[in-house]
Amino acid sequence: MIWRRRSVLPAAVLAPLLAACAAPAPAPSGKAAPGFPYTVANCGVTTTYQAPPQRAVTMNQHVTEVMLALGLEKSLVGTAYLDDRILPAYKKAYDTVPVLAEEYPSKEALLAVNPDFVYGGYGSAFDAKAGRSRDDLKAAGVDTRLNMEYCPSGASSLSDLYREVDEVARTFGVPERAATWTTRARETVARTERTVRGERPVSVFVYDSGDKTAFTAGGKGIGNELISRAGGRNVFADLDKPFGDATWEQVVARAPEVIVIYDYGATTVEQKKKRLLEDPALQDVPAVRNRRFAVLPLSDAVLGVRVPAAVQKLAAQLHPAR
Repeated sequence: MIWRRRSVLPAAVLAPLLAACAAPAPAPSGKAAPGFPYTVANCGVTTTYQAPPQRAVTMNQHVTEVMLALGLEKSLVGTAYLDDRILPAYKKAYDTVPVLAEEYPSKEALLAVNPDFVYGGYGSAFDAKAGRSRDDLKAAGVDTRLNMEYCPSGASSLSDLYREVDEVARTFGVPERAATWTTRARETVARTERTVRGERPVSVFVYDSGDKTAFTAGGKGIGNELISRAGGRNVFADLDKPFGDATWEQVVARAPEVIVIYDYGATTVEQKKKRLLEDPALQDVPAVRNRRFAVLPLSDAVLGVRVPAAVQKLAAQLHPAR
């Protein structure tokens, strides 16, 4: 897939453009907003919000789309790091938000827009070496949230997705929007599960990337449950992390019937297929021998609002007859 990002504004340009609204929001007078103060524990960090954040920044596409799904684009003063195309339903809203960097902004570029909240999708969003750790940002007066898939313990599930959306909505004072989204999401997943009920689970190997080793979906990420709900069985469910490396010998030994290719970045789906089909060591793998491939954008397979529809999309590829 080839696509273009829109232009990224450097911090030196962003700062004056945003100067008119750079001052912190005035303290609310009278009664607190409904639902506040709100205290939430997130990946070992407990935060009490006296009012909804006014100047949020998202880093990583799936958390940006959580915000947009909740209609919170007016609360965003910056965003960063797309893995693939933004969902068409959110494109108009996304285009109103300044892009701070193609990937992660420097600490200086991040703080230049005077955020009061930073929402990261992966642990790398809060890289201590780059000065963006959650402690560093807290010291600068900025509250933070990390997507629950990258909390230090536990496996991610659909329940975690619904909790993620709910807690973000409550943080911004719009819990009813989360309730509406979750009701529809549950209906989508239930519909798909009814469709594949009674089918034998298809064994699946996820190919994210890699040459000397295979970078794949493990058992701790939402991708593992996505496969299960779609009527599949992740052959690397025993890998104790959301993503990790497996050897090609392990891929051969586990004999997946379908290979799910994650589509993102500079390497196209066709290039990934070519690498798999032309590897002599993989010729006896059923998925390679039968050329059975499924494709999902990477943003479909991480803890974000795409997951319910992605379950349906993957089920159609694993069980086309249904």
